[in-house]
Amino acid sequence: MNSTIGIIGCGWLGLPLAKDLLAENYIVHGSTTSKEKLGDLKKAGIKPFKIVLSEDGIEGRVSDFLSALEILVINIPPKLRGSKSENYVQKIKLLHNEISSSDIQKVIFISSTSVYGDLGGDVTEDDEPHPATESGKQLLKAENIFRNDSRLQTAIIRFGGLIGPQRHPVSHLAGKKELNNGGNYVNLIHLSDCLGIIKTILTNNYWNETFNGVYPAHPQKMDYYTIQAEKRGLPAPQYASKREKNRGKQIKSRNILTKNYHFSTPITD
Repeated sequence: MNSTIGIIGCGWLGLPLAKDLLAENYIVHGSTTSKEKLGDLKKAGIKPFKIVLSEDGIEGRVSDFLSALEILVINIPPKLRGSKSENYVQKIKLLHNEISSSDIQKVIFISSTSVYGDLGGDVTEDDEPHPATESGKQLLKAENIFRNDSRLQTAIIRFGGLIGPQRHPVSHLAGKKELNNGGNYVNLIHLSDCLGIIKTILTNNYWNETFNGVYPAHPQKMDYYTIQAEKRGLPAPQYASKREKNRGKQIKSRNILTKNYHFSTPITD
């Protein structure tokens, strides 16, 4: 019988992942918070569920969603901006409780390089995280909920800035002036490599490990975003100074590279 995998959060990353896994003969359960998107999931061959997680509870048939799953991919970013900020850790604790009552044995938790905070220089999975933002702090606590559960085999993936179809940070930077940190390095990854890393972990059973997911090239922000704006016909962002002593961090995806993963899509594409 084909393996059954669940993806909680079938959005920009989760939906392409679900489609790739279907093509590799997985049975896929997928969740969305939108009733309107249930039909899209079903049409793609995904068994659809409307599930809404909050710090107060879980809306939807979560036990049915988790039923018969061997592996769960958790792809739910914190929502901490604006007036509707949440207790992300509490939300993940509620999900973890449901997982503990299921037969799930393996979890992939999608995290972020924001857990490294203001560390400088080369940063690998061996470096102790020091998150500086509330999002990074809550993500690190959420990671540890699964990392410290000996009943589960867990892979943590800390992705850098995500780029791909209809998504690139230059869209938000275009035309802005007096930006800081133009000399800092970018730490980005293309959607295709996000999918590649996840599938590599699944295929090779790389559990109970932490993986950085960042493309190996790290141009400086000022140079990179100027070129990317020109490629898209956007006004280039203007940085306050090109000569900055602090060039920030270069996040190295050392763990996945030592397992002979080859990044497929340059961040300049």
